[in-house]
Amino acid sequence: MKNHLSSSLLAWLRCFDAVARNSSFTLAANELHVTQGSISQQVRKLEEYLGVTLFERRGRQLALTREGARLALASGQAFESLNQAVGKLRRSPGRSTPLNLSCSPSFALLWLTPRVSDLLQGQAELSVRIYGEFHVLDRASMALNGIQAGIRFDPGHYADLHAERFLDEWLVPVATLGFVRAHPHLRDIGELPPQLMLHDESPWQDAPSNIEWDTWLNAMGAAVPRHGGACFNLSQLAMVAALAGQGVAMGRLALVYDELLSGRLVALFPFAVRSRASYHFLFTQAPAGGPEHLRQWLHDAGARFARERDQLLERLGIAQRG
Repeated sequence: MKNHLSSSLLAWLRCFDAVARNSSFTLAANELHVTQGSISQQVRKLEEYLGVTLFERRGRQLALTREGARLALASGQAFESLNQAVGKLRRSPGRSTPLNLSCSPSFALLWLTPRVSDLLQGQAELSVRIYGEFHVLDRASMALNGIQAGIRFDPGHYADLHAERFLDEWLVPVATLGFVRAHPHLRDIGELPPQLMLHDESPWQDAPSNIEWDTWLNAMGAAVPRHGGACFNLSQLAMVAALAGQGVAMGRLALVYDELLSGRLVALFPFAVRSRASYHFLFTQAPAGGPEHLRQWLHDAGARFARERDQLLERLGIAQRG
């Protein structure tokens, strides 16, 4: 007997695919703009139709069964292919297709956005939509959301995406000159009070707690304290707190370059340490057109910025370690 993908079965599979990708009925419901109850009902109907269990709960975690994992792989690939085909058909002749770029928020705001005019120079047919986003990218989610390329700050391990590092990152503790003068006891690295440290709580997905401060302190041979101080979910917010004289932030040089250049922030100690994470350009297949232009531009702009950054560090007497 020949199997047919009825409209009901397609709807059930769509809901299952969303739950499998998000590992959550709630997140799947938000993505598809329906109720959680509706999602649960659709998945239950699919399980009844197939005669197998697709998910199991392990405590508060939702996990795919063996059968569920097999179906998730097939459904993810199928919906990705459909999204790509529909996207190509929607392109009107003679009109440029916007390049949708998912980018780490602080990097998008402080490094990429000020350089957009340079990116678009001489590219009359190219338009770019930049989305500041945190979540981990994969092939299926990029296809689903029409994302052609991504930029992420992380160690760069991706199972089903191409990841090219275009800019490394260096860490240096920064504060305002007024704050430094008001706290003269901060001259000794080992005497830096933990309560004055400002943290980006999650520099990348699943990053260990306090990883940036710990990386810098370890490179200095200093004891890692029991951390206190304020925590933020964006490096940019930690920088704003430092600019307001609230403490010492662990600055990423790509994000604090202009502040160091202007003197609004100063390096508390004359040492920059290489970060465990870098900036990566992410794509699903060999880029062409707008994505290829972006790819080449990022490598060129990253190399140019790295030279300018290293020159600034030398001028400020900041040594690089790592």
